[in-house]
Amino acid sequence: MGAGTLASHIPGEPHLFGWYLGFGIAFALIVVIVIEVQAILMLARKIGTQAQSAIQGLEECFVSTAPLFDLQKTVDHARAIVEGLYGVRKGVGG
Repeated sequence: MGAGTLASHIPGEPHLFGWYLGFGIAFALIVVIVIEVQAILMLARKIGTQAQSAIQGLEECFVSTAPLFDLQKTVDHARAIVEGLYGVRKGVGG
């Protein structure tokens, strides 16, 4: 075998190829995990920004539609006026 093969190492010296390979694989995995976590955090930040925009839009809708709740009071007053007019009409003979 040649000088660069796995079987050729100096007797008495530890064979470290497996350690180097393991460290290389571990380093590659850590890099991939860091990249994935960074992508997830960037997506979470984007979702948070969009959520804030949605909340502001909903608050504007709430403010814009709040007067509609007072519309029921207007309907109740109009109903009372119409009922009063019917009473007057019956009293007059109509």
